[in-house]
Amino acid sequence: MNTRFYNARILTMQEPVEVLEHQELWVEGERILYIGPESATEDMQKILADKGKEDLVWDKQIDCEGNLLMPGFKNAHTHSAMVLFRSCADDEPLQGWLEKNIFPIEANMTGEDCYDLTKLAVLEYLTSGVTAVFDMYLTPETILESFTDCGMRNVQVSGINNFGPAPEVMEERYLKLNGKNDLSSYMLGAHAEYTCSMELMEKIAAMVRKYKAPFFTHNSETLREFEECKQRWGKTPTQLWADLGAYDFGGGGYHMVYTDDRDIEILKEKKLTVVTNPASNIKLASGIAPVGRYLKEGIPVAIGTDGAGSNNCLDMFREMFLVSGLTKVTEKDPTSADGVDVLKMATVNGARAMGLTDSDVLAEGKYADLILIDLNQPNMQPIHNIPKNIVYSGSKQNVALTMIAGKILYDHGHFDIGEEPEKLYEKANKIAARLFS
Repeated sequence: MNTRFYNARILTMQEPVEVLEHQELWVEGERILYIGPESATEDMQKILADKGKEDLVWDKQIDCEGNLLMPGFKNAHTHSAMVLFRSCADDEPLQGWLEKNIFPIEANMTGEDCYDLTKLAVLEYLTSGVTAVFDMYLTPETILESFTDCGMRNVQVSGINNFGPAPEVMEERYLKLNGKNDLSSYMLGAHAEYTCSMELMEKIAAMVRKYKAPFFTHNSETLREFEECKQRWGKTPTQLWADLGAYDFGGGGYHMVYTDDRDIEILKEKKLTVVTNPASNIKLASGIAPVGRYLKEGIPVAIGTDGAGSNNCLDMFREMFLVSGLTKVTEKDPTSADGVDVLKMATVNGARAMGLTDSDVLAEGKYADLILIDLNQPNMQPIHNIPKNIVYSGSKQNVALTMIAGKILYDHGHFDIGEEPEKLYEKANKIAARLFS
């Protein structure tokens, strides 16, 4: 499908970060063909000729009416099918919440359940302007299929632990699911240190070294996890995984609420990414990640929502505001988390952590993974500084359109993912009724 956006403001998120006025963006198939000033018909023909094309037939031409095109948000940590647990297991600390309310239900979930529930999450991602998700959950094969059927870009990461799957299954998934289609990939990972035996952690690290692959895991999410790991092994989770070799080829940690000076050195030395999840961390009273220090130390930070069971929504706008606000108050410095830096976390940094280097910014040749932000809403007026307005006053109501790989999946309240929302709501409620009965 070929789409021409015109009469647009464009925020490419390339350096320097600035809003370009009176722009056009052309999409040919899955990728961006052209970004530049608005063109007369004769100019368009010259641009096409310079690109070795005689003509281009538009399937769709969209007048952006002065609104903003920008890269979609990258939800860099989530458990999509956990929409099942939204608002049914609240107001408890993390490990008790998992052991009493989550693990027993998950034991009875099927791959088909995860498929349908993931589709429900996709609806929410699209309305929040999310064009790619870094997902860790029970049945990666059916979850990948669900994302693919919806047209959602996704990176699956293993959540292996003492309850399964076997390391051989993780390796099989790594080999089978990578390259299955252009929308999907798979990374090595583990649920967390506290759910893995030493024997299992050693096997995971050996596999990382075998494939020279990045590694991601829940890391130092709670003070209890942090301290108990030191009691068990005499070192923090970050130090333990690093000493085992799991971080030899990059990757990072989800949450990273608790770190010491040695952890900081490891994060810098191994070029790891911290994925912060502020809404989940404060709702579970896990703590506030020291994002201000990570920024000062030059450690890349990305943003995730975590799952809807602990958050309880999948809203990147809320996460951006919380990252900025919590960092400022903990640092006691209003300059410590600049709005533009936070916007980079939610777009560019997330994409690069996920290995999506063709989806990080808007540029010719990159995937057309983009969103249209409606500036003609009260919360966006008057227009002073659009990037900071998105972080400090933006909301899901401003997402007018979400495109992934050149396909418009959400457009002013209407979805195109192959299934009607009402049908997905019905399925989700039936699954919930069965599992919670």
